[in-house]
Amino acid sequence: MIYLFIVTFTLFYACKSDNDEQTKRPNILFIMSDDHAYQAISAYGHGLNNTPNIDRIANEGAVFNRGFVTNSICAPSRAVMLTGKHSHINGKVDNIRPYNWDQENFAKALRKSGYQTALVGKIHLDGLPQGFDYSNVLPGQGHYYYPDFIENGVEKTYPGYVTQITTDIALDWLENKREKDKPFLLLYHQKAPHRTWMPEEKYFHLFDDINFEPPLSFFDDFKGRPAASKHEMGIYKDMDLVYDLKMLDKEGDIKTRYRDAFETKQYSRMDSAQKAVWDAYYDPIIADFKSKNLQGKELALWKYNRYMKDYLRTVQSVDDGVGEVLDYLKENGLEENTIVVYTSDQGFYLGEHGWFDKRFMYEESFRTPLLVKYPKEIKAGTVINNLVQNLDFAPTFLDYAGIDIPKQIQGKSFRELVSGETSEWRDAIYYSYYEFPGEHHVKRHYGVRTDRYKLIHFYYDIDTWELYDLDKDPSELMNVYKDASYSKVRKHMHEQLKIIRNKYGDSDKLNKKHLKRFLDEKGINK
Repeated sequence: MIYLFIVTFTLFYACKSDNDEQTKRPNILFIMSDDHAYQAISAYGHGLNNTPNIDRIANEGAVFNRGFVTNSICAPSRAVMLTGKHSHINGKVDNIRPYNWDQENFAKALRKSGYQTALVGKIHLDGLPQGFDYSNVLPGQGHYYYPDFIENGVEKTYPGYVTQITTDIALDWLENKREKDKPFLLLYHQKAPHRTWMPEEKYFHLFDDINFEPPLSFFDDFKGRPAASKHEMGIYKDMDLVYDLKMLDKEGDIKTRYRDAFETKQYSRMDSAQKAVWDAYYDPIIADFKSKNLQGKELALWKYNRYMKDYLRTVQSVDDGVGEVLDYLKENGLEENTIVVYTSDQGFYLGEHGWFDKRFMYEESFRTPLLVKYPKEIKAGTVINNLVQNLDFAPTFLDYAGIDIPKQIQGKSFRELVSGETSEWRDAIYYSYYEFPGEHHVKRHYGVRTDRYKLIHFYYDIDTWELYDLDKDPSELMNVYKDASYSKVRKHMHEQLKIIRNKYGDSDKLNKKHLKRFLDEKGINK
């Protein structure tokens, strides 16, 4: 009897000790939106909009002014985020090639170590997500209205608006589905503000009274940048009046390339009540547009403003969701022991160079927002200016969870950097883009960026180099690659590129291999 008591007593305290140890490890809330430009977060000071809830993370933690991606396109960026490996290593080099879920990712490692893990929202990687106790994800790009979700492998349709639905699912998991004696990892990933920028009803009139002035580079002539001049992502020439700007007139006079796609795959998903509210807002705008017969510069500026208003409206709903989840953490005593990260899968052009979309290694799409708070280690108001990439998320989360970082991971934990324990960091970052021939006609390219300079090589059906002095030319309008006064810089940057490609195991030979497979899959003969 005494023996039984001792054994029971010992087991009780052993279990209690284990549980205490588990709860000491921080929870991780990883918030990722899609195509959210850093310019559209008020904490970054560009003055376009107000995002008070996302700003809470910045104000209570750290702002990274130089957060970057390794491949600025949806699915490959997420594969890098999960694996901590460049696209040419994890295999997901473009949106077309399948992602191999059997490979290791940081969620698998956290789950094995005792974390309860969940993935909610957009992941854009086909197949049942691995590494998660619970997943409820959008298939592919997802839809703004009446979206389909796949909950643990079972597809279902939800009435309502995707941003709020994603938030509700995340909150439901936090409150009702997780085991609350375990530390958690929640990937809370929004579709917005991805194209086609369909706003939530409550924000239809937001920014109605504002006329947005375009960036200084809006009418860029692309002098000295032949690869950029071949783009098909211009607001003036390439942005679809119906698909992108909602000019779905009842008379059918506005005929565009993607009119049917918007009408049958986006607009048609709304119920009658939603369509009535939508039409009440957009029909007068359509009528006004048709009456003006805008051309040239006037049309370009009109399209820019329509784009900006709808884009920023979708951002506002994302910000609301962030606020709801932050409030939940605070109200349930989880705030102090939860690492909160806000980022996007990449940056986005908001009229810079006259563009929308991403893909290029130029700053607006290469750079991504990154805000982190963790009261136990990160001082409020911290500013980080080091070169951090999405490659670094996996090792950082493993580090916080007390898990050894595998040697195969190519990223680096920024835990000690953001806590102020060290100032030592990398001095260069690597980028590669593969999806050409393809949408928006962005040429294949790779390059290296240092604190001041950027070297880019465009290849395949073109062979051009670009060099930028980011201190003197932050808008990247002047390619100084052939400028004799930059000869030493050019030589140094080529050396840096060689070093960093060797470091990460990339090469021209590997690029040719990826290219051949891409062309074969698309049935293109070169």
